[in-house]
Amino acid sequence: MSDLNDRLLAAHAAEDKCALVDLYTEAADQAADIDSACFYLTHAMVFALELGLPVANDLRRRLAQQGRETDLSEN
Repeated sequence: MSDLNDRLLAAHAAEDKCALVDLYTEAADQAADIDSACFYLTHAMVFALELGLPVANDLRRRLAQQGRETDLSEN
Protein backbone atom coordinates (compact mmCIF):
# COMPACT_ATOMS: atom_id res chain seq x y z
CA MET A 1 0.00 0.00 0.00
CA SER A 2 3.05 2.27 0.33
CA ASP A 3 3.35 2.64 -3.45
CA LEU A 4 -0.36 3.44 -3.64
CA ASN A 5 0.02 6.00 -0.87
CA ASP A 6 2.88 7.64 -2.76
CA ARG A 7 0.78 7.75 -5.94
CA LEU A 8 -2.16 9.26 -3.99
CA LEU A 9 0.08 11.95 -2.53
CA ALA A 10 1.53 12.73 -5.96
CA ALA A 11 -1.94 12.96 -7.52
CA HIS A 12 -3.07 15.31 -4.74
CA ALA A 13 0.04 17.46 -5.23
CA ALA A 14 -0.65 17.61 -8.97
CA GLU A 15 -4.37 18.21 -8.36
CA ASP A 16 -5.05 15.33 -10.76
CA LYS A 17 -8.65 14.59 -9.80
CA CYS A 18 -9.10 11.99 -12.52
CA ALA A 19 -6.16 10.00 -11.16
CA LEU A 20 -7.54 10.43 -7.64
CA VAL A 21 -10.81 8.73 -8.65
CA ASP A 22 -8.85 5.72 -9.88
CA LEU A 23 -6.40 5.68 -6.99
CA TYR A 24 -9.03 5.95 -4.26
CA THR A 25 -11.02 3.20 -5.97
CA GLU A 26 -7.88 1.07 -6.04
CA ALA A 27 -7.33 1.79 -2.34
CA ALA A 28 -10.90 0.75 -1.59
CA ASP A 29 -10.38 -2.51 -3.48
CA GLN A 30 -7.25 -3.20 -1.40
CA ALA A 31 -8.64 -2.08 1.96
CA ALA A 32 -8.41 -4.50 4.86
CA ASP A 33 -11.89 -3.74 6.21
CA ILE A 34 -15.21 -2.33 5.06
CA ASP A 35 -14.87 0.94 6.99
CA SER A 36 -11.60 1.73 5.25
CA ALA A 37 -12.99 0.66 1.89
CA CYS A 38 -15.99 2.97 2.30
CA PHE A 39 -13.71 5.83 3.35
CA TYR A 40 -11.78 5.48 0.10
CA LEU A 41 -14.92 4.94 -1.98
CA THR A 42 -16.39 8.14 -0.60
CA HIS A 43 -13.32 10.09 -1.66
CA ALA A 44 -13.39 8.49 -5.10
CA MET A 45 -17.07 9.31 -5.48
CA VAL A 46 -16.63 12.96 -4.48
CA PHE A 47 -13.87 13.50 -7.04
CA ALA A 48 -15.92 11.65 -9.68
CA LEU A 49 -18.91 13.86 -8.93
CA GLU A 50 -16.77 16.99 -9.18
CA LEU A 51 -15.62 15.86 -12.62
CA GLY A 52 -19.07 14.71 -13.74
CA LEU A 53 -17.79 11.18 -14.40
CA PRO A 54 -20.33 8.38 -14.93
CA VAL A 55 -18.28 6.14 -12.61
CA ALA A 56 -19.70 8.20 -9.71
CA ASN A 57 -22.91 6.14 -10.02
CA ASP A 58 -20.98 2.88 -9.67
CA LEU A 59 -19.11 4.19 -6.65
CA ARG A 60 -22.36 5.37 -5.09
CA ARG A 61 -23.90 1.96 -5.73
CA ARG A 62 -20.97 0.28 -3.96
CA LEU A 63 -21.44 2.58 -0.98
CA ALA A 64 -25.19 1.90 -0.96
CA GLN A 65 -24.51 -1.83 -0.81
CA GLN A 66 -22.72 -1.18 2.47
CA GLY A 67 -25.45 1.11 3.83
CA ARG A 68 -23.22 4.17 3.47
CA GLU A 69 -25.21 5.95 0.76
CA THR A 70 -28.78 5.95 -0.49
CA ASP A 71 -29.64 3.54 -3.24
CA LEU A 72 -29.89 5.21 -6.65
CA SER A 73 -33.14 3.37 -7.37
CA GLU A 74 -34.77 5.20 -4.46
CA ASN A 75 -34.42 8.57 -6.22
